[in-house]
Amino acid sequence: MGLKQAKIAAFGSTRRKESDCATDPNIRALLDAQTPVVTIVGKSWDLHVTDVLETTHEENLAMIGDSVAYCHGRGREVIYDAEHFFDGYKANPEYALATVQTAALSGASAVVLCDTNGGSLPWEVEQIVGEVRQKLGNTPIGIHTHDDSGCGVANTLAAVRAGARQVQGTINGYGERVANANLCAVIPDLQLKMGFECVTAENLAKLRELSRYVSEIANLVHDDHWPYVGASAFAHKGGIHVAAMLKNEASYQHIDPILVGNERRTVVSELSGRGNLVDKAQEFGVGVTGKQTAEVLQRIKELEAQGFTFESAEASVELMLRRANPAYVPAFELQDMWIMMQRRGNGRIVVEATVKVRVGPKIMHTVASGNGPVNALDKALRKALLDVYPALSAVKLADYKVRILDGDNATAATTRVLIDTRMGNETWSTVGASTNIIEASWYALVDSMEYAIMKTSKS
Repeated sequence: MGLKQAKIAAFGSTRRKESDCATDPNIRALLDAQTPVVTIVGKSWDLHVTDVLETTHEENLAMIGDSVAYCHGRGREVIYDAEHFFDGYKANPEYALATVQTAALSGASAVVLCDTNGGSLPWEVEQIVGEVRQKLGNTPIGIHTHDDSGCGVANTLAAVRAGARQVQGTINGYGERVANANLCAVIPDLQLKMGFECVTAENLAKLRELSRYVSEIANLVHDDHWPYVGASAFAHKGGIHVAAMLKNEASYQHIDPILVGNERRTVVSELSGRGNLVDKAQEFGVGVTGKQTAEVLQRIKELEAQGFTFESAEASVELMLRRANPAYVPAFELQDMWIMMQRRGNGRIVVEATVKVRVGPKIMHTVASGNGPVNALDKALRKALLDVYPALSAVKLADYKVRILDGDNATAATTRVLIDTRMGNETWSTVGASTNIIEASWYALVDSMEYAIMKTSKS
């Protein structure tokens, strides 16, 4: 692959008990992989030695020493992963230490202390790594943590403070159970907060891009609330915060988001002040007066009290700001709509939607059927608008999310609808809310189409 920095490691366990490395299938597989690095995992906790491997302390040490020496003697760089090291050290420090000393003396280029169950706390990790560092000589120490106690990143940093110089983790923390140590937090913490140069500044600025890329490959939703790389990592909602940010961006940000490839974002909600809307208007390129800003802010607060939310529906916010201008002319106006649903004798349910909209001086009256009322409305509205706005043919609804806000009201509950819309590489989100799910959907759908028309008209 022509890798310039990364080294591929084959990963496997020590030889089996009472076997020979030359014929052991685990060891043979590690060598047959032909990688420059071999990572061998072995037991450090005497509970695992006696209860899982069902062997003696002495045989486990021999398994570790033989396996490391055999692979090292055949030209491999060997990293030894001491599984369950912290649990083992707490239970029997002398034996846990003996396991890593055996690996180091047998040729391991690094020994990695693993918090395999993820239950250790930062002060425990820092203390134990420090003690091992004093007794292990010149062999480098690594750290491998899990996030079962919510301390995966903190434990990693604590280990580095105590002398660890290799870090194991994964992009976005993807891994066993709740997570591994998240490298998208560890790397900037080490580099920007602790003074270690892990990557170039140019590569650090690609961190968010890398994080999103791995999410796509893993087919998992990228978490907006991840530190450093999440969409909300540098989002500001409170009015006091945004007012200060407009004066000095350092006032409510712990780093410049550009350093990790992210960006500052102002969020609009019921907690917003005028500064939030002023900032958003500047971002959208919308000119608004102070009076118009105050009116839109009041309207947002009223709508959020009714179930709307604008944190994830910035297209709806932009439209509200534009509509505040008396000169703004909407792309279309609803005159009437109705929906018919019929269950026919063969059991098939047919849904039809009729919409009547005004587009300039014209009244467009269309009917469409769909696999449900919202789908039928979407089709009928597009049918009415396509002749005037043909660019809408490229607009696709990417997602449709429904949330019940007050389920204790049963079928009379308020429903919030969020619609994600895509046109080419651009996406936007709109919102609607009502005790009538069709009405809530209509609000979000109208904003989605009006925003699309505005975007295509600009281009």
